[in-house]
Amino acid sequence: MFIGLGTCINIATIVLGAGVGVLTGNRLPDRLRVLITEILGFVCLINAADCLKSVWNSNFVHSVPIGWTTLGTLAALLLGAIVGYFAGLEERLEAFGNLLKARFASSDRGSFIEGFMAASLLFAIGPLAILGSISDGMHTGISQLVLKSTLDGFAAMAFASSFGWGVAFSAIPVGIYQCAWTITGYFLGNILAPYQIQALTAVGGVMLLGIGLRLLNIKQVSIGDLLPALFFAPLVALVAHQFL
Repeated sequence: MFIGLGTCINIATIVLGAGVGVLTGNRLPDRLRVLITEILGFVCLINAADCLKSVWNSNFVHSVPIGWTTLGTLAALLLGAIVGYFAGLEERLEAFGNLLKARFASSDRGSFIEGFMAASLLFAIGPLAILGSISDGMHTGISQLVLKSTLDGFAAMAFASSFGWGVAFSAIPVGIYQCAWTITGYFLGNILAPYQIQALTAVGGVMLLGIGLRLLNIKQVSIGDLLPALFFAPLVALVAHQFL
């Protein structure tokens, strides 16, 4: 096996699942397509709740001062929002999606940009993307990324049936994101302590909550601007850990 094989498999399953979803989705009634999107929104909320359990994880609670599981999550999100806003990440993601749509899918029935952004964030957020990529880089196996690839393939199929080809192109940022963690794993080994993983998962849960609200048309949260929070989460947890 070669380094990055797990991410290559993940990219392939996203593209394949999206292709099947597009072929199937074009034959689905509009009402059914809307219903599928709403179901995906509900699933995002369930996944968000599962990730948010990390706030009460015993290892996380005992690794930071009392109350800092919540305050640390808030701090990471605020820092991420400030950096993301001034960097214009949401606008850049939308511009990238518009460029791809104009070039490859100008007649796409689905919402190309919404599918691209929602799928990109959903597939990148979560401990499997980070732990699996680091494991791949450390030559300790790709089983975690194979599991993630299976889940992403089915999710891409469901997303693409409503959003079209934008979901397939989400494989680009997902590939870049996971390759970065694979390289990190190769050079630095296991750099994150368990409590830092819990901190990152909690922040990811809040972001998944925002994605669910967007898919359900309840609130258009600028999730793209919050992406730097995934970087700040383990750093804030590390700083808080020093005060124990």
